[in-house]
Amino acid sequence: MNVLLGLGGSDESVKTLRRTIDRTREVGDDLTVVVVDKPESKRSQEDTYDLTVDRLEEAGLGDVTVEKLQGDPGSALVDYAEQGEFDELVIGGGTLSPMGKIQLGPITEFVLLNAPTTVKLVR
Repeated sequence: MNVLLGLGGSDESVKTLRRTIDRTREVGDDLTVVVVDKPESKRSQEDTYDLTVDRLEEAGLGDVTVEKLQGDPGSALVDYAEQGEFDELVIGGGTLSPMGKIQLGPITEFVLLNAPTTVKLVR
């Protein structure tokens, strides 16, 4: 499977990266990682990029393409997904409301509604 992983700078993104690396090692997916620029995130785009490259190398996946995207995070991710032939787009996101229902942030919602491929949401 050809998988595109979209990351921001949140803790959810780090968890999503870890889970996607585990799956890639188990089943041998072709993985591409893109790091979006979210100024309000815990980590900068550069820090997230460096963390991603380090984790991939530690896992023996040093040949995975990792790129930085500029512009609006949701639009940049959807545009990138449209340019490739990806079977799945993986993103982290979603929190639970006090009533136990999932709440999506605006970027996650935009990607889910506009992505040209199947989206896997890691919570």
